[in-house]
Amino acid sequence: MTTATAELLTVPEVMARLKLGRSTVYDLIRSHRLTSITIGRARRIPADSLHDFIREQIEEAA
Repeated sequence: MTTATAELLTVPEVMARLKLGRSTVYDLIRSHRLTSITIGRARRIPADSLHDFIREQIEEAA
């Protein structure tokens, strides 16, 4: 993450963007395939991390 104004997404926002369920998103976080941070009790996923994950999935599928 190189920008100071990186967008942080909530789990429901990631669920909506990937069209996946909550458990699947948390499984991706637990398996370190999707990077996240915790602020207090709130889990946030940097948008850059989501874009990297999607790019990796596309490359694997190719």
